[in-house]
Amino acid sequence: MSGHSKWHQIRRKKAVTDARRGKIFNQIIREITIAARLGGGDPAGNPRLRLAIEKAKANNMPADNIKRAIQKGTGELPGTAYEDALYEAYGPGGVGLLIETVTDNKTRTVNELRHILERNGGKLAATGAVSYLFHRKGQIIVPKSATEEDTLLELILGAGADDLRTDAEQYTIWCSPESFEDVKHAIEGRGIVIEHAELQRIPETTVRVEGKEAEQLVKMLEALEEQDDVQQIFGNFDIEDAVLSHLTGS
Repeated sequence: MSGHSKWHQIRRKKAVTDARRGKIFNQIIREITIAARLGGGDPAGNPRLRLAIEKAKANNMPADNIKRAIQKGTGELPGTAYEDALYEAYGPGGVGLLIETVTDNKTRTVNELRHILERNGGKLAATGAVSYLFHRKGQIIVPKSATEEDTLLELILGAGADDLRTDAEQYTIWCSPESFEDVKHAIEGRGIVIEHAELQRIPETTVRVEGKEAEQLVKMLEALEEQDDVQQIFGNFDIEDAVLSHLTGS
């Protein structure tokens, strides 16, 4: 497993019991609010909202919180006006980073991100300098205990998936953003449990990072994740699994 994928797996597992649950809830509420503002409050016709609601439920967010976030997005309740902002950056070792944010103040956000990056050996990049290194893919994770590999493979290929990868604990399904909903619905329609599903930014190539640069990069990523406006971070780094696990304490 390459470093960027391992990083997301570690952070996802930590989020289940993370003491920063307030931060997680805040991220999800912002995502629900902006999804409802951009695509309407009906999840049946708004895939982004539907995915955000599913994430909220997976994190045991109360239904009232979800409802209020939707109503703030549609204007039924007063609320903060959030907007999406994507920032491109370089980290230690020349690693390219894409930082997805939802913010009510872009000036504040960019200043705080610049401070975190520069303090940890990184810097903001010009628009387009990093984003071309990545492509969008849908990722769906299914526990191995949920079904047989052959059954799942036949099902997802019929729904338009590109690939199925297997490790000791799970199946990882990759698909295009356009087929993401179809593949997800096909799996759910068979009653197969989905552990996690999201759209990711996957690097075309990776940069090997070792030693002090790896340590500095992980410190930077953790600091960025603490920033309130940050939703997701994607990087083209490759750090050995054992080293990454050691540096993150996972």
